Amino acid sequence: MRTGLEGKTALVTGASRGIGKATALALAAEGANVVVSSRKQDALDAVAAEIRAAHPGARVLPKAAHVGDAEQAAACVDAAVAEFGRLDVLVNNAGTNPYYGPMVDIDAARAAKTVEVNQFAIVQWTQLAWTRSMRERGGAIVNMASVGGLVTEHGIGYYNATKAAVIHLTRQFAVELAPKVRVNAVAPGLVKTNLARALWEPNEEAISKELPLGRLGVPEDIAGAVVFLASDAASWTTGQTLVVDGGSIIRPAIA
Repeated sequence: MRTGLEGKTALVTGASRGIGKATALALAAEGANVVVSSRKQDALDAVAAEIRAAHPGARVLPKAAHVGDAEQAAACVDAAVAEFGRLDVLVNNAGTNPYYGPMVDIDAARAAKTVEVNQFAIVQWTQLAWTRSMRERGGAIVNMASVGGLVTEHGIGYYNATKAAVIHLTRQFAVELAPKVRVNAVAPGLVKTNLARALWEPNEEAISKELPLGRLGVPEDIAGAVVFLASDAASWTTGQTLVVDGGSIIRPAIA
């Protein structure tokens, strides 16, 4: 598959670990210039070093930014354009889940935090990518949704509500930014990341047995889907949400 990503510039939020880190590595493997962003500069420096070690000659810019801070977000996008001359791919990957429990009990502060990071940050970073580069040059945006945005689950209902919003934001931006920019989303199932550790670690074997593909996801499973949607191989795909979940939402309700 020819991705057409060589020499293009991609920015990945939440790139210090998990799916974001795996995505940055996968984009670098395709020859893209990569801007990695998250809150902590030292963690980003380590990721940049890992990318350069894995792909000698890779051009990587580690730039710390709180995904929900407008000024820091603008500084990060501006730094990407200043360093590489353009921004071709934006991966809105950063996410949070500060509350576990029934939605009826969630407090306003944690609800607002979940919306800020999971939902409005996508609007904010997309606006910046559009105005700083993509309005003129075009590009591709990939948002990180979740299968939780398509189903109901105990304990993470409000998180899932924001991920359902991501799916709709993806469709809306795909219409508004066409034909210059393609906008798609990936909806992972349960992936072995730190963010989801409380969901998978105590019951990994039992959960894996319930999945048609017999295992939980790893960050690289999702990174491959992101690279596809960002690439020329998906040049006639926009407004879509690609479910990558090991078959969790198609498993029979009754064995």
